[in-house]
Amino acid sequence: MKSCFFISDLHGRIDRYQKLFAKIEEELPNILFLGGDILPPVFYSPANNDYDDFFEDILLKGFVKLKRNLGSSYPKVFLILGNDDGAYYENSIVGAEDLGVWKYIHNKKIKLGEYNIYGYNYVPPTPFQLKDWERYDVSRYVDPGCISPEDGKHSKKLEKNEIKYSTIFNDIEKLVQEKNLDKSIFLFHSPPYKTKLDRAALDGKMISHVPLDVHVGSIAIKRFIENQQPLLTLHGHIHESAEITGTWKDRIGKTYSFSAAHNGSELALVKFNLESLDKSERELI
Repeated sequence: MKSCFFISDLHGRIDRYQKLFAKIEEELPNILFLGGDILPPVFYSPANNDYDDFFEDILLKGFVKLKRNLGSSYPKVFLILGNDDGAYYENSIVGAEDLGVWKYIHNKKIKLGEYNIYGYNYVPPTPFQLKDWERYDVSRYVDPGCISPEDGKHSKKLEKNEIKYSTIFNDIEKLVQEKNLDKSIFLFHSPPYKTKLDRAALDGKMISHVPLDVHVGSIAIKRFIENQQPLLTLHGHIHESAEITGTWKDRIGKTYSFSAAHNGSELALVKFNLESLDKSERELI
């Protein structure tokens, strides 16, 4: 249970899923992590698509077929959603667990052999309208140009107080109770703040004469990694970061952090072994 694939931010691109399924059949990883933004964006409906419902016709059927083809070689699959994925799909994703195709791990801890695997969907406030998976980060501050979780749109009803007062910082504190995280893997959609994984293309841009921060990751996630030092954290969300910084991985203390977000048309597939994280690689397909 050591060989792993990690992908993120496929945004419902059928060609990327086809490439992923083919690679899984070819290389037979033990574990597959899907790091969010796996569905077509909520406010985007591609013309001339060849499916009625992406979740049923492409995502679910694709994994069911893969499981049938691979039998006992089918990998353990862990997934979360991202800020472009509508929360109204959550019930369907949880329901599909009965088919044995994946485990949805948002706000959960899953024990897998000697490892603990955690998942968390939320990102700090963005400029985008959909707020299903956005939270205030460490306080109710919102960066210039961004829309607060209270002012955007939600596809699933939430209590007003939850939207107004919840933070990523508090969520992580509730989720993680262990002191020793040496064998823990965290599947986040947001990258940690001010790292090589959260660099946005905002150079020289200003809102009302205020310069925009080019780092847009989560302060709460960064502090958590610094203080708790888990074995590995996996991230997505900021497509252009690797192109700008020249790398898709970072190291925070002894913690390895990888991003599978990619700004090109290819599938970005991160491959690693849990016993030799220093030998991880990314393949663009």
